Amino acid sequence: MGEIRAAARLDDPVAIGSVASPHGVRGTLRVRPTGSGRHLREGVVPVVNGERRRILKARETPKGFLVDLEGVGDRAEAASLRAVELLLDRDELDAPEEGEFYVGDLVGLDVYDGAGERMGSVADLFETPAHEVLVVRDGEGEIHYVPFTLEHVPEVDVRGGRLVVSPPDV
Repeated sequence: MGEIRAAARLDDPVAIGSVASPHGVRGTLRVRPTGSGRHLREGVVPVVNGERRRILKARETPKGFLVDLEGVGDRAEAASLRAVELLLDRDELDAPEEGEFYVGDLVGLDVYDGAGERMGSVADLFETPAHEVLVVRDGEGEIHYVPFTLEHVPEVDVRGGRLVVSPPDV
């Protein structure tokens, strides 16, 4: 198989994971998946640092996935990709199962509390070692951080454009 090195532009990019660190000396990457990690599999060709690179091998571990990418052959090159996202265009993704959604689809949804009062909308989200965190901006521009866990986000309705949160007590 030849290397896929053409610069790539995605119309609707979705992160399927991000490089956490190199693993070993042969260019293997430790990748933290976005979501289930089902797109981190052999044969998928994500955009990595602006270039399409085929996944040659992927295996799940307790600390994420170990991924071998075409064209990454040593530890130094793997280390240079630290914190780089692996991206696919939305139309390349597997269709979500019933009741599933892509975490990136939460941005822009209206946020309500348990009493039905609108709190604002999801402005962004970021990942921590434990879970994703929703960044909710209210009508006055204040920012609220809500852990994206079942306890704190008991209801998500992507099609309806809303989610219900129970923010942690501060």
